[in-house]
Amino acid sequence: QFPGGEGELMKYLSSNVRYPTMAMENNVQGRVIVQFVVTKTGKVGEIKVARGVDRDLDKEAVRVVRSLPNFIPGKMNGQAVNVWYTLPVTFKLQGVAN
Repeated sequence: QFPGGEGELMKYLSSNVRYPTMAMENNVQGRVIVQFVVTKTGKVGEIKVARGVDRDLDKEAVRVVRSLPNFIPGKMNGQAVNVWYTLPVTFKLQGVAN
């Protein structure tokens, strides 16, 4: 679990994602699905893009996931275990009025 819960995780993502310039110029948006392992110690490891949108958006989603602080590790029968985590990272351009 992310410290502070799901809401804090979404807050972290929204404040740390930087929209790639090329994707912005090409009006590319969408949802990148990233999977990663939360290790027994709570660290993020083995990151992979399960469903990508665009090379630049995919790389940015992986960069942000790599920068996540430690999670609270999952437990099974009282023992800390590695857990796969699936996280959607949504890239949405705000409408610009001319």
